[in-house]
Amino acid sequence: MAKKIINSIDRTALTPNYAPAWFTPIKGKKSILWDSNGNNYVDFGGGIAVTCLGHSHPELIKVLKAQSTKLWHVSNYLYNEPALELSELLAKKTFADKVFFSNSGNEANEAAIKLARRYFYDQGKLEKNEIIVFTDAFHGRSMLNISAGDSKIQKTGFGPLLKGFKRAKFNDLESVKKIISKKTAAIFIEPILGESGIIRATNPFLKGLRKIADKHKALLIFDEVQSGIGRTGTLMSYMGYGVTPDISTLAKGLGGGMPIGATLAKKHIAEAFQPGTHGSTFGGNPLACIVAKKVVEIISSQKVLSGVVKKTISFSKKLNALTEKYNMFSDIRTAGLWIGCDFKTVKSSNFIQSAYKEGLIVVQAAGDKTIRLAPSLIISDKEINEGFKRFEKAYKNIV
Repeated sequence: MAKKIINSIDRTALTPNYAPAWFTPIKGKKSILWDSNGNNYVDFGGGIAVTCLGHSHPELIKVLKAQSTKLWHVSNYLYNEPALELSELLAKKTFADKVFFSNSGNEANEAAIKLARRYFYDQGKLEKNEIIVFTDAFHGRSMLNISAGDSKIQKTGFGPLLKGFKRAKFNDLESVKKIISKKTAAIFIEPILGESGIIRATNPFLKGLRKIADKHKALLIFDEVQSGIGRTGTLMSYMGYGVTPDISTLAKGLGGGMPIGATLAKKHIAEAFQPGTHGSTFGGNPLACIVAKKVVEIISSQKVLSGVVKKTISFSKKLNALTEKYNMFSDIRTAGLWIGCDFKTVKSSNFIQSAYKEGLIVVQAAGDKTIRLAPSLIISDKEINEGFKRFEKAYKNIV
């Protein structure tokens, strides 16, 4: 059991926009973290779906060390080999022909919107600049992305927001048909709502969006910042749906912990990004790209992807068993190793604090009853079992 010991590190120089735990991790291996007081924690949060191969993966360390002795940065007035190799790998593994690299999902989504608008601008269709977005969406924290998102708290105090967005209801095709017009440049959607608690788009809904976009000569953009890179049991979630977008975004798990984002697009659309139209100083950084390349190579293997499916079943069984034993959850939603759990009576914030005390890390979701689990895609059975022992103790401590 982890002990609540106040960390001696001075945090007063940080802005107060986060509410971090009292402990500070100083090292990690696989799905275990250790804090500065020697306490260990089973990591079911994965840095919010980022550390997809756990902590300190030996193959990622190997390629990072090798690259660190060669080249760290050249900006984008020069090519670098890791960026070229990663872009080729992503194009080979996905629908895309071209890739733009940035530093985060926030930037990747901004690039996707800019690309869609510029694509129609270059065709002389200046009126096609509106973007259809959805209820309960989250796309990032920039001004553009909070405008596209649907969180009141994330918008409050930051107005005036950006114009050009129309909002439809998630999983409701009729709501899209009512607002789409000749001004629509793109339909922008998360195939699976992450921040809202792992809520899947239905297959008929996504297929319907593809047909509507085609009919109105608009683009279909998938935000796969969280759902991509093996999280759902396929390399990208669109593959499981059988619905191909025109543009898609990646980040989170792409770097396995290294900051990197990517905007993927078909060639005829990507041509709109001519020199000077868009850029990112650190986008395509050699260190981030060499690690991301290894991440994609490892996760796209059938062994890892089939393992995600098996581990999803394991998590589901254990969560359902807890519900049967304690009447714990009102709903459990899975999208591979990306799981949303709604407590019946317990507040998620209280559970998270109790979990910390027992040496377990989980993640808050929207609302005060929901938590998210997004563990390493290669988390071991031993780590899963230990994590659920701590999960049960954490719950029993607060009921």
